[in-house]
Amino acid sequence: MRPTQDEMGPSDTGTPEGPVGPTDQNSSQDQPPETITVTYPSTSYSVAPGGTSGFFTTAQNADITLSAVGFNETGGPLRFNRASGLTTDGTRLVMTDVFNNRVLIWNTAPTHPNQAPDLVLGQPNFTTNEPGTGRNQLNWPLSASTDGTRLAVTDTNNHRILIWTEFPSSNAEPADIILSGGTNANPSKSNIQWPWGVWTDGNKLAVASTESASVLIWNSFPTYDGQPADVLLTGSGHIGTPRQITSDGNSLIVGDHNATAGGGNEAGTFFWTSFPTTDQQPYDFFVVDPLGEKQTAPWLRGDFTDDDRLLMMGDTLHIWDGLPQSAADPPSLSNLGQGIAGGYDFRWGDYSTVAVVGSRVYITTNGSTLVVYDSIPTSATQAPDFVLGATDLYVDANIENFVMSNPVPVSNGTSLFASSDFDNRLFVWRNLPDESGAAPDVVYHFCWYSNEDAARRHQCGDIFGAWDNALHGESFALAGGTRLLIWTELPLEGNLPAYDFKEGVGSVQFDELTGVAMDDRYFYVADKRAGAVYVWAGIPDGTHEPVATLAVNQPTRLSSDGTWLAVNSTMGNGAQIFRVDQIAASGAPTAVGGDGAFNLPEGTTVDGGHLFVADTGNNRVHVWQDVADALVGKSADVILGASGPSDTQPEITRNQMFWPAAASFDGDYLWVGERKFSGRLVRFSPTG
Repeated sequence: MRPTQDEMGPSDTGTPEGPVGPTDQNSSQDQPPETITVTYPSTSYSVAPGGTSGFFTTAQNADITLSAVGFNETGGPLRFNRASGLTTDGTRLVMTDVFNNRVLIWNTAPTHPNQAPDLVLGQPNFTTNEPGTGRNQLNWPLSASTDGTRLAVTDTNNHRILIWTEFPSSNAEPADIILSGGTNANPSKSNIQWPWGVWTDGNKLAVASTESASVLIWNSFPTYDGQPADVLLTGSGHIGTPRQITSDGNSLIVGDHNATAGGGNEAGTFFWTSFPTTDQQPYDFFVVDPLGEKQTAPWLRGDFTDDDRLLMMGDTLHIWDGLPQSAADPPSLSNLGQGIAGGYDFRWGDYSTVAVVGSRVYITTNGSTLVVYDSIPTSATQAPDFVLGATDLYVDANIENFVMSNPVPVSNGTSLFASSDFDNRLFVWRNLPDESGAAPDVVYHFCWYSNEDAARRHQCGDIFGAWDNALHGESFALAGGTRLLIWTELPLEGNLPAYDFKEGVGSVQFDELTGVAMDDRYFYVADKRAGAVYVWAGIPDGTHEPVATLAVNQPTRLSSDGTWLAVNSTMGNGAQIFRVDQIAASGAPTAVGGDGAFNLPEGTTVDGGHLFVADTGNNRVHVWQDVADALVGKSADVILGASGPSDTQPEITRNQMFWPAAASFDGDYLWVGERKFSGRLVRFSPTG
């Protein structure tokens, strides 16, 4: 499972700004004067002492986590971590808090920003977030649906649906019925794999079985554990990874991240204008962009009002006066959205959902907030009236709380740096933190706003998302897209890069930069689309050409310790390891991993003769004490984030991981960044 990243960029932190523009006024790599903004959060934190010894052990606990409150800590009832899954019975409001492994319930839908929920499911209280497999526990719940009596929740990472046959009245109340089954991706009426969407009216039940590319329907409400569905839908094979489900009981709407209705993979939405009652009942039409502009847009998900209007969230909020009858039936009103002056940025993405309670409209955002309209919008420029989970309507709570989406760490044993391509930022800790949740000392934001309205909408100019970073001595680099930034002094004080290469360096033209590394001899840049790793003797300044070009199929992140160069290959399920002293002589690499060994690894790191592979799809990190052992095919000495070689279960816990994507070892500590579906930056210490 590897959906593409589809979330939108967040807002500023509101902390004091530092310098903008290029450092070297004589540099030929000029940029607009407001390309990079630097902020300095007011912070203090405990500093790690270093001086560790020994090595790591399989399944050991992590010490601290950044980009999160802490282990088994939420921060309270109104601190959300990817709010989603809204549903209502017309009075109550139910919301899943995905990364916190809980479902929050307001007995009366909130009418002001500080109204805390009354109940929590999946946890014994509002401060814990440990996942689990019991009937009273959850692991990454995406969606919920209720008719006022029954409540159904997708327990997504546990591959099951939890059902309460009477509406819960106490915290951590156990579910009455569990629907689960199947062990593969083959669609069937008894196979539920990684379910994202659920809907019920108390009579029928519909479930999106995301990994098995199908929608399951029970014609009458299930009454026992493991009850198979009555109807199976695959959209004639066009359903790819179905997500949220919307229905009024008479129609069915299924959003899909990777549908093939148009011939290729694209996000869109399937509509059945009458509720399906038979296997493989064809869908009536498929919508990519409800505005008909054929632009890339996310799938739709939403709610019907009491007077049969349909409110749906895509890349913005759309309102139809009734159920659309064809793909050409446009909404009667759409908010201008993030990209147009006067619009509102709903920070759309995986976790966007909509519920209507009376006249109020509730919308979850990818910024871990719940925004609320006091009445159904009547204008394309109308903004919500209040927000829960952040200080104001225009703030992204993730960025406000220094929660990253895709942290890529690098440390030299004194300072810690973490770049995030999705957040378009570089986070800097001048000292190594020794406590969870420590805020950074410096934040670089690679974006500028043309005016105040653009800032409110987070409409960046010259946006830059770094896919990889590198640190060697006093030099630091970021690479992503077609841009390469190089500092010749570490970015510890808000100092800006000495070089900002856009589109290429000398005769080398950039296509899709995915890796960067440095050592005493060379400076390396990986270009995925070009299938090349460019090697310069020293830091490139635009006046000299690479001394070598390594042909590697779809290279991604890079790492070098001066003896070995590791070239990660995500699609190749492994890495190519080069001897640095043989690069000039065109020495051949040795492959590590391959199909069946790893599952879409996103980062391979070498340091001090050790090798670390972030086995992303298998939710673990493989560690070899000696690179040479990996090169001759020996199994890893240590597995972190899992109980052993057969454990691939994703969990956001102290000793488990969810999509680890990058690692950095500074000689004392191992820092691991998790991608997209967790976003933590966790630290491991050698245990002896």
